[in-house]
Amino acid sequence: MTFVQLIDCKTNRFDEMNRLMDTWVERTKGKRTATHSLIGKDRSDASHIIEIVEFPSYEEAMRNSNLPETDEVFRQLVALCEEMPTFTDLDVVRDEQLYAANIRRLFEVIGTKGELPPLNDLIAENYHDHDPANDQDAIGLDAMRREMGMWRGAFDFTFTVEDQITQGDRVCTRWTWNGTHKGDFLGIPSTGRTVGMTGTTVFRCREDGKIVEGWWQYDRLGLMAQLGALDRLEI
Repeated sequence: MTFVQLIDCKTNRFDEMNRLMDTWVERTKGKRTATHSLIGKDRSDASHIIEIVEFPSYEEAMRNSNLPETDEVFRQLVALCEEMPTFTDLDVVRDEQLYAANIRRLFEVIGTKGELPPLNDLIAENYHDHDPANDQDAIGLDAMRREMGMWRGAFDFTFTVEDQITQGDRVCTRWTWNGTHKGDFLGIPSTGRTVGMTGTTVFRCREDGKIVEGWWQYDRLGLMAQLGALDRLEI
């Protein structure tokens, strides 16, 4: 179970504290068990600082606390604070990556049979799509819907989300795509073949969670081979 520790302190020497944290990061390379650190400053009181540190588990947090480098930095941290820092230990019972959830929903909706929904609750009107397989980027929600419509007209397909990594406003998704070729695709008439490919897409989201930009990488050459489009090139 993921474990989070909140360190609440009062200090007017934030720059010094920041440098102290940099020192700890440098000195604990290869030793520390913390996976994520976030420092926030109170808008109503600039001397009120909260650091949020994430660990894989409580046990890993205790290992981190027992490092001699951690003990030394803690003593220096106390010296920078106006009063003794307080610690809150939290077991994470829910961790929902909201941007990632929207991306998973988009992949599900794209592959759902029937009429394609408006998608304006998931994709921004000014969406910008980068697909190296296309001569030009698709700009705007309507253009993206036309691109999806081309794929949906050519295949019955589904996406399987294999992995997702979220950083800031970007979500990277590794996916597997499987489909049945039912209609014209880039001049190739229906073959009825079952085909598949893998790919990775990075989406950028804005504050309300809507997707505003996407970068696609996938094995279109492998797909064309499965459809028999490369047979004529064989010697």
